[in-house]
Amino acid sequence: MSPQKKQEVITFKVDETLSKALDGIPNRSEFIRTAIMAALESTCPLCRGTGILTPQQQKHWQEFSQNHLLMKCSECHSLHLVCAVEQK
Repeated sequence: MSPQKKQEVITFKVDETLSKALDGIPNRSEFIRTAIMAALESTCPLCRGTGILTPQQQKHWQEFSQNHLLMKCSECHSLHLVCAVEQK
């Protein structure tokens, strides 16, 4: 028999609107876990979701951006980084 992973219970408060929105979901815990994991997987690796870079991160970004361009994909129209050195 394989040992189960230890689980931790984390609670948080929600307003009435969110509470009502979650009412019809059969397994709210699984839904919330899935939503949190999806949000964490799409979080900016630099700012980690804060939307703000520290002065040190800004310095590194400035150095990085000298050799990289922000371009729009012609197919899906998403912005993405492209190495300027490889473009030459």
